Parts: sequence; C-alpha cells; structure tokens
Amino acid sequence: MPERWALILGASSGFGEATSRALAAEGYSIAGVHLDRRATLPHVQEVVSAIEAAGRQARFFNVNAADVEKRDAVLDELGPVVGQGGVQVMLHSLAFGTLGPFLGEGALTPAQMDMTVRVMGHSLVDWAQALVARGLMQRGGRIFAMTSSGSKRVIPNYGAVGAAKAALEAHIRQLAAELAQRGITANALRGGVTDTPALRKIPGHDRILAGALDRNPSGRLTRPEDVAGAVVALSRPESYWITGNVINVDGGEEVMA
Repeated sequence: MPERWALILGASSGFGEATSRALAAEGYSIAGVHLDRRATLPHVQEVVSAIEAAGRQARFFNVNAADVEKRDAVLDELGPVVGQGGVQVMLHSLAFGTLGPFLGEGALTPAQMDMTVRVMGHSLVDWAQALVARGLMQRGGRIFAMTSSGSKRVIPNYGAVGAAKAALEAHIRQLAAELAQRGITANALRGGVTDTPALRKIPGHDRILAGALDRNPSGRLTRPEDVAGAVVALSRPESYWITGNVINVDGGEEVMA
C-alpha cells in the first residue's frame, strides 16, 4: 500500500501544526510549508520530530507559499517522494496578511490589500490547480481551507483578512464543483475563536477571546486540536460525500453569536 501524504500549508503553528501532528498519528507522512524566521525555527524542528516519532516522514519547506517559483520548487521535490499515491490531503492554513482599517490613519494600501487576499485566499486555488495538473492529487483526495467568522462579520482592523476569507469560501465552493467528477472533495472549516499566534496579532484580541469564551455554550474556547480532529475525521473514506461546505468546528459558538 502506498504511503499516505498530507500537504499542510502553514504547518509550523496553530491549526496547521495541530493537524500535522494529528494526521501523522493517523498514519500520514507530512509535507509542511511554513514561513519562519530563525527565532521560531527550533519549534518547527519540534513539530518535525513529533511527526518522525510517530513513525512518519516529514518534509518541511521554509518558503513563501504564495510565491509561484517557490511553490513549483516544493512540488518538484515532493513529486518523486510521494510517488504514485500522491497527496491525499491538503490543508490551507496560511495566516499572513495585513491588519488595519480601510479609512483614516494607518489605512490599508492597495498593495497590502492585494497581498492579503492573494496569500490567504487565492493561493488556495493556486496550490489546488498545481496538485491536480501534476497528477499529485487523485480520486479520494481531500482539500481543506481554514476560514473564520470574519468572512461574514465585521471585526475591527480585520477587513482585508475578512475579504480573503470570503474569497476562500467562494473558492472552496467552486473547487468542490469542479473536482467532484475527479472524486476529490473540498471543504472550508470555520474554527471558533482560538488562542493562536495569528489571533494574538489582532488588536484587541483579548476582548475577542473573552467574548468568545462568554458565548460558547461548550464553556471553553476552540483549540487547534479540535480542528485537527475534524480534518482527520473528514479525511477518512466514508466522508466522500461531504463537499462544498463551510463547516463550523467551534463547540456551538457560531450559533450563539
């Protein structure tokens, strides 16, 4: 039986890290794409070591996932490694964009808007196109993308990221429709408010955390491991008929908002 591989975009922290660890425990080798500076590279090695301790391979690439040449270089290297089995699971969990208001002091520039939506939204399509074009994802494949409530709700300074998440959800619907005949599913996962490095970059994140904790009927915040568990479950063969959805993974937080 060919080795199973998962491609995780944003593999070194937050949802991407938790999913890398969970899928490794489920028997997947992990190809991780991340963008880290020297100070955080020791933690990346911890993630790699955890995957290898589970008896799986780990191939991690410290590159900008939105760079076309870097993406092609990653897939050039990955193709011979994954072999005929290809990549069974891809998770898009990139959290690199610009926060700020649309108007007044510190207003976002066109370049900042474009970069944010490109990295956190459109790059999902870029990677999906490349995987399919190279034959690296075949029937039975699973594509997941991390969205948030900012796709449909105003959060201060979150406008560009919210636009990216709205685009991401639209891309998931389109990919689901076009990939259905190939037997590949595509779903977005809307995690509840989670205390991750990405969330801590949002001004007023302490108020966001407190508000989510107050309204979540399950009595706690979402954890990255909650989302990772959903990815594992939805990657199993029996989930083949679930596609084109935005699935809340939040302990009921969204229905209380």
